[in-house]
Amino acid sequence: MLRRLAIVALALIAVASLAAGIATGGSREPANARGAKVLALTVDSAAVGRRLALRIVVPPGGGRGLLVFLHGRGVSVDHYLDDPFFKALAALGDGAPVVALPSGGGGSYWHDRSDGDWGRYVVKEVIPRVLERSGADSKRVAIGGISMGGFGALDLFRLDPQRFCAAGAHSPALWRTSGETAPGAFDGAADFSRHDVVGAARRLRGRNLWLDAGETDPFRPGARAFAAGARVKLRTYGGGHDDGYWNRHWDEYLRFYARQLARCGG
Repeated sequence: MLRRLAIVALALIAVASLAAGIATGGSREPANARGAKVLALTVDSAAVGRRLALRIVVPPGGGRGLLVFLHGRGVSVDHYLDDPFFKALAALGDGAPVVALPSGGGGSYWHDRSDGDWGRYVVKEVIPRVLERSGADSKRVAIGGISMGGFGALDLFRLDPQRFCAAGAHSPALWRTSGETAPGAFDGAADFSRHDVVGAARRLRGRNLWLDAGETDPFRPGARAFAAGARVKLRTYGGGHDDGYWNRHWDEYLRFYARQLARCGG
């Protein structure tokens, strides 16, 4: 009797997991997704030695371009999948890209470091997996992110600008010196030097970049320094470093990526 109950319980768990699309490769449509499909996958990463969650958002029209969007510190891959995001994606109509939301392990800052090659994981493991599953155009790939993810997007764009059509950094966690950095953002001064995005900003002049930050964002000094080096406009809006600020600007963010993806590749 106990064995039979255990079998039934396991079957119910399997059905629930399948319905949610968790780690099964299945798809689901959240109530607020406005017709988009969300594929829930995992990546067994050799680059970082972990199994990590991955979400792929496929708009109703299928999406030709691909936006790889990197999350901020301490949040999950599902954090941005709420109504402001889906509303902005739906407003793009046939121009909406596929959006990939990989896991950055909490606080990796998306760069190769002692605990794993997080940059290589994005470029060599996440992007090929998403292209294979979504059918998006491999020549139309943009990268962006919020806070920690904004830093990561600029760093990966700096290292391989030919791979991406454009990069966007929204309230990016940028520092001018190693001494300014947040605890855990880098392994030390040498690691910061290898990934000094502000110091390398001049090399991104003329590239397709978006940069924004709230008026009270604590990272504005670093963002201003990057903007000056790259000669890119720093868009400044009211607000701080929080979800309320980012939710008010998803429409602008996604329109930027859609425009850039439409112009490149092909």
